[in-house]
Amino acid sequence: MKRSDFDPDRYQSAEKLKVEKNFTPCPVAQGDEMYPNGIFVFNITKMLEFIKSNPDKIGLTEAAVADFPRAFSSVDESYLDSVDISQPVVLAEISPGRYNLVDGHHRMEKARRMEISHIPAYRLNVKQHVAFLTEKRAYVSYVQYWNEKVQSAGRLP
Repeated sequence: MKRSDFDPDRYQSAEKLKVEKNFTPCPVAQGDEMYPNGIFVFNITKMLEFIKSNPDKIGLTEAAVADFPRAFSSVDESYLDSVDISQPVVLAEISPGRYNLVDGHHRMEKARRMEISHIPAYRLNVKQHVAFLTEKRAYVSYVQYWNEKVQSAGRLP
């Protein structure tokens, strides 16, 4: 996210999370697509199923291509031509007011190469996407990480 798109009011008003004792990690079936981010592994397949089944809960918006740097991994050039950039990418709020691209790296890269400025996107807030963490240990660590970010936001000038 570019600093110009940063919303300080939203960042400073972010709520702390509480560890839900009954949290059940998102199940992983063979063939499910995962998004690993350190110890935090999200089940993208189940996330996409949830979005499709709950269109009223996840709003469709646009993502500025320039706000998301090229992926760290290499792009499969043979696959890139077949990518449909009209299909929304998925963004997850990984710290208050800051979103990461968790699904759609090829779509984002194709849009960048085509010099398209915005593409459709689903934005999941923290309470929506933590349900897709695949391990309880990661969930507990994520709640702690999030709360540290919220606390430090309260100290911003």
